[in-house]
Amino acid sequence: MDALEQYAPLPLQDGFDNAGLQIGLTEEQEVTGALLCLDVTEAIVDEAERLGCNLIVAHHPLLFHGLKSITGKSYVERCVVKAIRKGIAIYAAHTNLDNAQGGVNYRIADTIGLTNLQFLDGKDAAVPAGAGVIGELPEAMNEQDFLMRIKQLFDIRCLRHNTLTGRKIRRVALCGGAGGFLLSNAIAQGADAFLTGEMRYHDYFGHDDELLIAEMGHYESEQYTIDIFSKVLGARFPELKIIKTSLNTNPINYL
Repeated sequence: MDALEQYAPLPLQDGFDNAGLQIGLTEEQEVTGALLCLDVTEAIVDEAERLGCNLIVAHHPLLFHGLKSITGKSYVERCVVKAIRKGIAIYAAHTNLDNAQGGVNYRIADTIGLTNLQFLDGKDAAVPAGAGVIGELPEAMNEQDFLMRIKQLFDIRCLRHNTLTGRKIRRVALCGGAGGFLLSNAIAQGADAFLTGEMRYHDYFGHDDELLIAEMGHYESEQYTIDIFSKVLGARFPELKIIKTSLNTNPINYL
């Protein structure tokens, strides 16, 4: 926890969030292995047990909203019961990792090859932090080539976008996950394109002449989160068994 929170301090999380330790082990217990994932599901808990990992590190918190009962009626409740019975701890680094320098959005920007990165919406924090990032491609690209490159880099089956107008793409703003709230920041900072995991239908209207908008998919935009976890934990604990999940937890499918 210390290693993860030095990289992505919990105070950086947004007010609505619930990052941090979700289900804990006692101080006396040793970590037998860490399974890294984007989402905690029953299959993920089973995978952790099968692989001999008593710690799950996830991006999305399992316990996002409070539970008034634990009866097994939802997958969240069933995961809680299963994890506790099997002695598996669950930790989540969510918007604190989104907002951290070198976090989720930096990983997306690095994959695309953006340079001169700055936060789209900086936070008043003790360390550099903020929501979303903006940077520049080495060379300008036409819209079609840019979108195809994003589609290939992130293995996206359905890349939604607004009307193509023939503009050149050089300055790119982005935010993994549900980042539509940063669209106005991207426009104000002169972005040629804005990438995010998902955004609302009506937010598309009125911006065709301002910038290219593209939705990558929530899971697709955050899929490399586990690489960050692996890097942080591997550097601090080289002897620790660290395993990236083999399961695709994306609940959305495409025909």
